[in-house]
Amino acid sequence: MTQTLICDCNQTMPLAPTTLGAALAETLPLHSALCRREASAFQRAIQSGDDVIVACTQERRLFGELAEQTPDATSPIHFVNIRETGGWSRDAKQAMPKIAALLAAAALPEPDPVATVSYASQGRLLIVGPLDQAEQAAALVADTLDVTILSQGPGAAGGMQERRWPVVAGRVDAFSGWLGAFKLQWTRSNAIDLDLCTRCNACVTACPEQAIGLDYQIDEAKCTSHRDCERACTVAGAIRFGRAPETLDAAFDLVLDLGAAPLVDWHAPPQGYFRLPGGLGTAEALQTLLRLREMVGEFEKPKFFDYKQKLCAHSRNEQIGCNACVEVCSAHAISSDKERQRIVVNPNLCVGCGACTTVCPTGALGYTYPRAPDQGLKLRTLLATYAKAGGREPALLLHSQEAGQALVEQLGRQAQLGRANGVPARVIPVALWHAASTGIDLWLSAVAFGATQVVVLSTGEEAPDYLAALRQQMDIAQSLLRGLGYTGTHFQLIEARTPAALDAALAALGQTRQHVPAQPARFAVSADKRSTLEMTLDHLMDTAPALQARGSDAPLALAIPLPAGSPFGAITVDKATCTLCLACVSACPASALQDNQNAPQLRFVEKNCVQCGLCESTCPENAIQLVPRLLAAPERRQPVVLNEAQPWACIRCSKPFGTVKAIEAMLGKLAGHAMFQGEALERLKMCSDCRVIDLYSASNEQKITPL
Repeated sequence: MTQTLICDCNQTMPLAPTTLGAALAETLPLHSALCRREASAFQRAIQSGDDVIVACTQERRLFGELAEQTPDATSPIHFVNIRETGGWSRDAKQAMPKIAALLAAAALPEPDPVATVSYASQGRLLIVGPLDQAEQAAALVADTLDVTILSQGPGAAGGMQERRWPVVAGRVDAFSGWLGAFKLQWTRSNAIDLDLCTRCNACVTACPEQAIGLDYQIDEAKCTSHRDCERACTVAGAIRFGRAPETLDAAFDLVLDLGAAPLVDWHAPPQGYFRLPGGLGTAEALQTLLRLREMVGEFEKPKFFDYKQKLCAHSRNEQIGCNACVEVCSAHAISSDKERQRIVVNPNLCVGCGACTTVCPTGALGYTYPRAPDQGLKLRTLLATYAKAGGREPALLLHSQEAGQALVEQLGRQAQLGRANGVPARVIPVALWHAASTGIDLWLSAVAFGATQVVVLSTGEEAPDYLAALRQQMDIAQSLLRGLGYTGTHFQLIEARTPAALDAALAALGQTRQHVPAQPARFAVSADKRSTLEMTLDHLMDTAPALQARGSDAPLALAIPLPAGSPFGAITVDKATCTLCLACVSACPASALQDNQNAPQLRFVEKNCVQCGLCESTCPENAIQLVPRLLAAPERRQPVVLNEAQPWACIRCSKPFGTVKAIEAMLGKLAGHAMFQGEALERLKMCSDCRVIDLYSASNEQKITPL
């Protein structure tokens, strides 16, 4: 059982409890001060043991404290925002179906917990940058962190006279790692050893070229080797021009990069790496330093992905096929291991964007936070409840749960103040961990479930490659729907950083009308991406206008061209050059290409093809080309013969063992070779058994055994 508590403080939302209750099959009393004088209603609900839905996120903290103080409070509590997402908009009176949908989705059970990735930090902090800024930063965090400074010049003021922290300098050769496991390798080649230097400034005074700054390193471009500094440093012995360069390495848990050139220039840097390119004077500096102070101890994050190597189309026989996940990852967490026919995902570097799972054509990489079945159940519940409450033409707005949700809430507040239209009544916001974490399997499923549009919101925090990948996937999905006859613009990527920009983009969604299946699907989204796509395609094809409108004289199969990179398609085989060596069959990871044990044939099952390109790159005759398309016909599930040939019969026993074309091609290439003359060439026309028999029974050939 579920109890839903809705509250309209100061009556700022035109809520209709009767309409909402009918859609949810529940009686919904309307409260006006649930967190104040009506708090007893909340306390009674959480003592019932039922799941409790509180339609207020503004006072989440207060409700949590009240629950702790309530005896026998055992109910799980879920919070949902119906105010900024629907109740505060110009057309809020028409938003009851959307609000009912949001309440229904909030009542769904929590997804199963996912595996976690652990980090351990002892507080060893490396600060990189000009010495003056690095020492200023060190002074602000050294009471909680163990600081080492990698000096990159003196900066404006140079180092402090008192050396309070270890300082190293040199050329950075390698830097890698993540929170708790950073590794730095550098070469120390300067004549001044900072470990021995006492900052007495004698060398700075003695140098006639002023080649030594207050970072206590010699600028080799200015130094003319008078050696006055070396003579001035005889007591400490920190300066020695004859010292050989030395390669050093060290491990750190955290890194603060204040340098002009970053140690890591990725869009999504590793956990524990913080960069302040503008130095300590920027607005982000204080927040960054506070975060650093807190990063000592053990930490966990979700393991955002599952990888099934047997489904992966990345490589076969050291040939690269699909490389989409490696190319799209902005965190550099995915690498190729073509020798072992797989990719490798580093969970410590993964930031959970899910773009790799979005572009994966096979489902080898699956997103887990939440998993596809949980996300599919949520979308189906939202759309089914919306329709039950009388809603029409629903659109899903997929946004990140950080910046995206903040922007949606800002728009709601602007609408309540009369400065914007707000989120339209037919637009249902759906929060995701990251905007790039869903793809065509869930988008097309949403259309099958009744959505007329699926909109993804980008707030500028996403990597450019992610936006390009989302556009490509939307182009594929839209081409597929249009080919089936579903007119309109079903998928859009909105780029907005301000409430005004989002308001205008959402208002523009109503300018087109979308054609979708008349009856919504009821299938459950599968954990297997290809299975979900097949169920979705079946539903979309059943009522596809393009298939229903075809005349009796039309071709039986409808082939819909799709953009490059599509996970659906066929291949063409040049029969004139194909020798039926069947290398493509062994390379195909999806069993789309098959042989025939009873005849020399190359067969193809289009449903299985993921357009990875392994067959194309493996074919020694370059006889294969990819054809991205969707064959909207039952034939796509059936094997078809792409090429076949006459079998070659062994000249000794007449057993077929190859094709006439392949054997003749081999004979033609080897006929001029010194090792294949006379009877040796004839043996190539025999099967493997007869070849051995003939070799040992020949009387005119010298054998190694008598020698």
